[in-house]
Amino acid sequence: MKHFFYVLVVLLLCFSCGQDYVPKPKAYLRLDYPNAKYKTITANVPFTFESNNLASDIRIKKLAAPTESYGINIEYPTLKGTIFLTYKAINGDENVLTEYLRDAQKFTLEHTIKADEIPVFPYENKKRKVYGVFSEVKGNVASPAQFYITDSVKHFLVGSLYFYAKPNYDSILPAANYLQKDMMQIMETLHWK
Repeated sequence: MKHFFYVLVVLLLCFSCGQDYVPKPKAYLRLDYPNAKYKTITANVPFTFESNNLASDIRIKKLAAPTESYGINIEYPTLKGTIFLTYKAINGDENVLTEYLRDAQKFTLEHTIKADEIPVFPYENKKRKVYGVFSEVKGNVASPAQFYITDSVKHFLVGSLYFYAKPNYDSILPAANYLQKDMMQIMETLHWK
């Protein structure tokens, strides 16, 4: 009888400790960015535009070039990214405009090696004389968004987005989408002086 009791206790212990394993549900990283609040930037350059308050530093540098040129860096340290703007004066020279357009389009096309897709969105505001193209470069590329705008006579502005990290499309996509909206805001609020 004693053996029967021990066997019964051992059997109960073996079968009572069973655990059903349930796979954990997939979890995704949640990135919440603040709602964008914009301020007008009126620096000593031939145009004004609106920039997100999240940008902590806006640096403007006059570039050495045959025509009036400026480099503007809009830095977002919390997103680890920068929007680079380059302004070049055209001064009515159609050949210069053609060269600037060719360079801007070539810069975007250089990403076709790594890009999965490059949707292009034309932009036009006849009232403010702002014409251009916004390109979203999808895939593991160095610059996930670029644009250029011009008035076709005096002014040309090109912009590109870069992150301080190795390109990994899935990882930077939320930040890229957020900053692409800021780039569109720059295009839509730009006024030539």
